[in-house]
Amino acid sequence: MPCTRRHLLGASAAAPLALATPALAQSGPIRIGMITTLSGPGAALGNDIRDGFNLVVKNAGGRLGGLPVEVVIADDGLRPENGRAIAERMVRRERIQVLTGIVFSNVMLAVAPVVLPVATYISANAGPSQLAGEACHANYFNVAWQNDNLHEAVGQYVTQQGKRRVYLVAPNYPAGRDALTGFKRFFRGEVVAEQYTRLDQLDYAAELAAIRTAGPEAVYIFLPGGLGINFIKQYAAAGLRERVPLYGPGFSFDQDVFPAVGEDALGCFNSSQWALDLPVPANRQFVDTFEREYGRLPSLYASQGYDAALLIGSAIAATRGRVGDRAAFAAALKRADFQSVRGRFRFGNNNHPIQTIYMREVVKDEKGRIVNRTIGTAFEDHQDAYATQCKLT
Repeated sequence: MPCTRRHLLGASAAAPLALATPALAQSGPIRIGMITTLSGPGAALGNDIRDGFNLVVKNAGGRLGGLPVEVVIADDGLRPENGRAIAERMVRRERIQVLTGIVFSNVMLAVAPVVLPVATYISANAGPSQLAGEACHANYFNVAWQNDNLHEAVGQYVTQQGKRRVYLVAPNYPAGRDALTGFKRFFRGEVVAEQYTRLDQLDYAAELAAIRTAGPEAVYIFLPGGLGINFIKQYAAAGLRERVPLYGPGFSFDQDVFPAVGEDALGCFNSSQWALDLPVPANRQFVDTFEREYGRLPSLYASQGYDAALLIGSAIAATRGRVGDRAAFAAALKRADFQSVRGRFRFGNNNHPIQTIYMREVVKDEKGRIVNRTIGTAFEDHQDAYATQCKLT
């Protein structure tokens, strides 16, 4: 697919302006850069972030915060050098001042030094520990989570379930290392082994053989997108699913992987700040409109893209479209004056969420579809472990 494509959702598609609509602080629509992964093993993640974000824009008649916007979308192909080159083009040549969309933390860390000195970035997924701690930045916000959070929740849950010996698997890149660090922060048993795999790995025969030999009481994985699809299917085919329960974060067990994994995911447990069945009015509207628009149920990634758009829209409205006034725009983002699909939402001092994280089980719903069912709460008002290292107030 081409590296870049533009979605123009401007005034021509918009409903007539109400009298209370704020005056536009620049000529033409506000341009929002979306750098995301639309090809390779992680493509489904970027596709869902894009679709969730664009759904808000479409529902608002091509606007966010009452003003016309243009979403400029580019595929990083899961390559940090691609993401950096795209970011340099967007902020230096195209003068885009608001960016979002990056899926993978290695891409985010390559892009941050280019973007943050001159523009505002709102993460709809990647949450590397560096940007939550000592390298936090007034122009960087994360509307999803800090990388460790969902893994911390499962570490606590597995401990509560009495599992004493656990085998860990994650890809060898920043989010993978953050993942297992987070799990171990709250797990109180023995880590039998900590296995790091290639980020492009799709065959897990060696890891499965090692798990069988080690004989753990549970296996915890962080393998997003196509990585998780292959592992879960191979785990079930090896006969391990019935013998050793499989746990993971929501990234590895959500609607983006269920069509490919099928019933092999049933009975697995995972954590998330969001779920299809959360009884939140904004969530019911999101799930219904997403399914109607795209013909599929939304994933965790789609919910994060949707919330990112709502958050950006709230700041555009508050600043009357003056996105170039980064201090005012950041202050508006910090207020988080929007109705999140997850319910209660607020930012901590490091511009990362303080939020509830739930536990979910993969089941079949009344229509026979494979979905997650919320089974409990792992954390309430949970803040990441790196906030104390951040000098922001």
